[in-house]
Amino acid sequence: MSQGPVPPFVHGVVEYAVGVLFIVAPFLFGFDATSATAASIVVGLVLLAFTSVSELPTGLVRSISVGVHVTADVFLAVLLVALPFVLGFRDETAPTALFITVGVLHLLVTIATRFRTRDDADTEGEVDEAQA
Repeated sequence: MSQGPVPPFVHGVVEYAVGVLFIVAPFLFGFDATSATAASIVVGLVLLAFTSVSELPTGLVRSISVGVHVTADVFLAVLLVALPFVLGFRDETAPTALFITVGVLHLLVTIATRFRTRDDADTEGEVDEAQA
């Protein structure tokens, strides 16, 4: 299977939900570290903004290509895992667990998403056959 089982629409909805989760997490889970609170809110806002301008079915403006979106998703997943250590809140359990768990899950959802449609795959196959 060259493409994952998760539809792009579901991927977009999950990103909106995770964006909201990051914005409210410091208040729900009582983050102590100021850096964890700031990082969580900023990540949430960036995720909401980026998802809303992507060419996903859930995009509102659709000005960022799916390829750029996928690249940013992988970067964000790695960044989420690294932030507790980079910003120094690794000793605080709640935000560290949130950032690392969501980072790993975000990478898995990105890998599992079927970003290309059948038409895209068929067109690519036709181009490959024409070049051969």
